[in-house]
Amino acid sequence: MLVLFRVIAHITLPGIDLDNLRNFLGSNQIFGLLNLFSGGALDNFSMVALGVGPYITAAIIMQMLVYVVPYLERQQKEEGEAGRKRINQITRWMSLPLAVIQAYGLIIILERSGAGVLSPTFGAFEITAMIIAMTGGSVFLMWLGELITERGVGNGVSLLIFAGIVAALPSSLRQTISAFDSSQVLEILAFAVIAILTVAGIVFITEGQRKIPVTYARRSRAAGGGGSESVLPLRVNQAGVIPIIFAISIMIFPSVIANFFIGSDTAWVADTARYVNELFANDLFYAVLYFALVVAFTYFYVGFTFDPKQISENLQRQGGFIPGVRPGTETDSYLKRISSRITLTGALFLGVVAILPNIMEQFVSSQSLQIGGTGILIVVSVVIETVRQIEAQLVMRDYESFY
Repeated sequence: MLVLFRVIAHITLPGIDLDNLRNFLGSNQIFGLLNLFSGGALDNFSMVALGVGPYITAAIIMQMLVYVVPYLERQQKEEGEAGRKRINQITRWMSLPLAVIQAYGLIIILERSGAGVLSPTFGAFEITAMIIAMTGGSVFLMWLGELITERGVGNGVSLLIFAGIVAALPSSLRQTISAFDSSQVLEILAFAVIAILTVAGIVFITEGQRKIPVTYARRSRAAGGGGSESVLPLRVNQAGVIPIIFAISIMIFPSVIANFFIGSDTAWVADTARYVNELFANDLFYAVLYFALVVAFTYFYVGFTFDPKQISENLQRQGGFIPGVRPGTETDSYLKRISSRITLTGALFLGVVAILPNIMEQFVSSQSLQIGGTGILIVVSVVIETVRQIEAQLVMRDYESFY
């Protein structure tokens, strides 16, 4: 399935100048990140150029709506497996119009960028055909990802993104070797050290968690009296890469709107559109805004998905309590305080990971030696999760040797 994805990712849609496209993507950091989430398919402007982006966006929207819309909340909590299937089906249908909108927006941006990416002979028919092809490709990848999840090991959507990132490594290595200069030895060594430290830091934060001790009182004295102890693990990075996806979506929006008005007959509208484009092309402004958005969205997402009040009520219902903390309101306040502290660490970490390429630009001259923090974060997370699932499968089949 992954091989099939990589083959399709190299089928370029007709009427695209790939050299101009790659120059445009290389000069635009936001579209470089979109290329990352498409698994590298945007680089070839293939029929799967949108990647699993529309599906991921739909899944995030649904995840938030579950906490806002009573019907969806009831489906998830009370209907069990049938409810989850219904929510998944709604997510699939939602990803279809999102794919159409994203395909149209991407084509319009490329058409009005002046980079010469699209053929000048393109009309409404050709653009409509491209939108249909890209939407179909995105839906196909969504199906392929779910199929991998069902029949393979690990999350299929994550593995598709992982495959695209890893597939780009040989060309980066070839580019580095072909441009090698003896004067760059120290720079390459420094890059290798920074890359290793970055991976180690990502593993450390991804695996990091605060274990809150929980004691459960025994309900029967016949069981021996006393109580049983457990822990409530709170992950440092509870949000994963979702805040980065949110931040990219927000940051691309002003550029999309500006490109619609850059050819306006009204002078002040065209000037404002050009100013917005120049502002977002400024590296310092881009890095600061990107960092701030990632930090803000981390708090926003954790606030949506982590409910201290519900956890406190569940503990109280099950006869559990945190030693030294009263059940109920005090437990709720305690969990909020702990969550807020560890979320700060996770948010700052994600912010630094997001702007890592901007930081590396100041120290490394070669474009191929820049570390994409988001890419490394995805690769490391997928590898850790896949290894976990493989070990779980092996333990089920051969428990004794692992024990």
